[in-house]
Formats: sequence, structure tokens, C-alpha cells
Amino acid sequence: MSVELIGYGAFFITIALTYAIMCLGLNVQWGQTGLFNVGVAGFVAVGAYVSAILTTPESPSHLGGFGLPIVIGWLGGTLAAALISFLIGALTIRLRADYLAIATFGVAVVVQLCALNLEPVTGGPFGIGFIPRPFSDLAGEPLAFSLLNLGVLIAVVIAVYLALERLVRSPWGRVLRAIREDETAALALGKNAVKFRLQAFAIGGGIMGLAGAVHAHFIGFVAPDNYVPILTFQVWAMLIVGGSGNNRGAILGAVLVWGVWTASAAAISVLFPPEQQARAAALQIVMIGVALCAVLLLRPRGLLGEVRVVSRHVAIPSQGIANAGKT
Repeated sequence: MSVELIGYGAFFITIALTYAIMCLGLNVQWGQTGLFNVGVAGFVAVGAYVSAILTTPESPSHLGGFGLPIVIGWLGGTLAAALISFLIGALTIRLRADYLAIATFGVAVVVQLCALNLEPVTGGPFGIGFIPRPFSDLAGEPLAFSLLNLGVLIAVVIAVYLALERLVRSPWGRVLRAIREDETAALALGKNAVKFRLQAFAIGGGIMGLAGAVHAHFIGFVAPDNYVPILTFQVWAMLIVGGSGNNRGAILGAVLVWGVWTASAAAISVLFPPEQQARAAALQIVMIGVALCAVLLLRPRGLLGEVRVVSRHVAIPSQGIANAGKT
């Protein structure tokens, strides 16, 4: 296997894992709690821009840089996105379904417009460049640089996954699922549905902010055009394909859908002349839509459906709930 192929594979998986972190955040909100957030791009943008501002040195086109360590940027981006999520959630969390979707979509639009117009801080339409990258001293050795960055992303994904698995299996996670399935019953048991929804919304938003921060430092550049609604569509497709309510499914769906996206881009570059490739790029969205429809027809709960925990020691797939009493 050639060095170039290994390097590309490491790059592909690294980008896929940044999307996996976004899916894990969305899974907390939608998969576990039933919160219909279609403003994913906005929360990812908050994390990316805050981390970039904190870590990038000041320049003539970007006057707000502080030059702090990358880890501080990641923590700052996560906390900023969680705080924004908490504040937005405090205003909108009582909304249901379509109304919450409209509100969160509006938040994403507002964040993008702020990034576009606050030019002294965000760089405006030109974005922020030269963001510090982990292991930048090894940039002259592409293979080592890619593999080390991949190792960091794997560690971050594992940490987020294990933390969420602990939360899902805790009493807190069981309350979230109870509220999602039957809020009236949860309220009858004395659970404060608004408080738990707000907590889930803030945690999910913080994880999305972490994903944005990690992605910004890996590619070394952020701009408003990176955080358009198509990003939200991609993340939702990844979660549905992998399996809503299942953290492993969220990771699997991210890798598979990103594979469809990149494979379709490669096919477009081969099948279409250069002057038509910009228009043909819309076929990437079509291919994701086709993959999404196929999964919904064949596996309505996703490739890895949610596992319903029925006791402390027994867990059965959600598809088998109806037959559980017969065994």
C-alpha cells in the first residue's frame, strides 16, 4: 500500500470522525430526547470560530486573535457552544417539533450572518486563516502529520463516546428516554421535563461545538460558507442512516455517509467536464438522499437501531421489544 493511499485514508477517516462527533451531539438531542434541532451548523460554527479566535495570533485581517494553546481553544469552543445552546434552549425548549426546528434554524442563520458581518473579529467573508494545527512541526511529513492527527481524533471520539454511554445508561439518560416516549408519564413521576430537555440541548450543543473546533484546527481555516444548511442535512442523514438513539450507529453513519459524499465527488470529477462540475456537485446531495431513502426502506431504525435497556443487566434491540414478553 502506497504512502499516498495511507495518507488519504487517514485524512478521510479524520474528517469522518469530526462528523461523528457532530452526530453524537445530535444524538443526545434527537436520539435520546426527541429535540428536533435543525440548526446544527450554527452550533458547530460557534465552536469553530471561538476556538479559532482564541488560538490564532492577531493579524491585519483578524484583530481578535489571542494565540492561546489549541487545547484551550477546544475547551473554549465547547463551552461557548454549550452556553449558547443553554441560552437558546431556555427561550425555545418548550416549543415542539416544527416550531423548535424553525427556531433552531433561525439560530443557525443568525450565527452565520454574525460570522459574515463581524469582520474585525471573524474575518468576515474571508474567514480566519492560519489557524494553528496540531503537530504543525510535522507538516513537511504528510504521512506522520495525518496519522498523528487521526490518533488525536480517535482519542477524542472515544472519550466522547464513553462519556455519552455512561450518561445514557445512568438515571439521567433513562429520564430523557422516558420524557421522549411519554412526557405525561414522566411528569406524573415528578420529573421536570423542561430541565432535562434543557440539559440535553446544552450538552448536545457543546459536543457540536467541540466538533467544530476540532475540524477548524485540522483544516486550518474557517469561513461562513463552511456552515451552511447543507452541513445540517449531512449530519441528520448520518444519524438516521447509522441509527438514531445509538451512539455506535451515529459513528457508523458518519463514516458511511461521508464515504458516499467523497465517492460521489470523485465520480463527478471523472464523469463531467471541468466547466460542468460546479453544477454537477448537486448530485452529491442527491446521492445522500438516495442512500437515506434506501436505508429508511430497508432498515427504518437505521443500520444500528436503538438498544432499549429494560433492566440494569439486560438490553434487547428495539426491534425485539414486541416479542420480549413471549420469551
